[in-house]
Amino acid sequence: MHTLNESLEATIRLLPLPKPVADVDPNAVVVSTADCELTYGELDRWSNRLARLLLSRGVGRNTRVALAIDTQVEAVVTERAIVKIGAIAMPVGAGESSALGTFVGVTTKARRAELNDAIDWLVLDERSTLQRYLAGSDAPLTADDMAIAAA
Repeated sequence: MHTLNESLEATIRLLPLPKPVADVDPNAVVVSTADCELTYGELDRWSNRLARLLLSRGVGRNTRVALAIDTQVEAVVTERAIVKIGAIAMPVGAGESSALGTFVGVTTKARRAELNDAIDWLVLDERSTLQRYLAGSDAPLTADDMAIAAA
């Protein structure tokens, strides 16, 4: 559990910048589970959509984003979306309800009940989120997209 005396730097999880899909085989599998295989091409498109949702919620460069997701595919897509917009993923472990220095987070219905209401949670498998996500563009992010969070 994080305390107010704990350094924020100790809780930050920095992820490497994503490689452009052109640098990897877009058909190569990046993550595989019992019921799903996610390719680099799919990861790129899915994370572009999610990045736009995060930008529309005011997330931008150096914003700390609480991450409370147990499913591997969703976690990988969310982490990639966070990195693409220059934000910082702040994982929330089991038994923790929030992450210091965050105002927005990403989770699933399975984890939402245990989480702090002080954070604005984007629930990935909620109907309203899915509708906005599926209707969003999966094209590469542009400078105009990034300006949304700065506005």
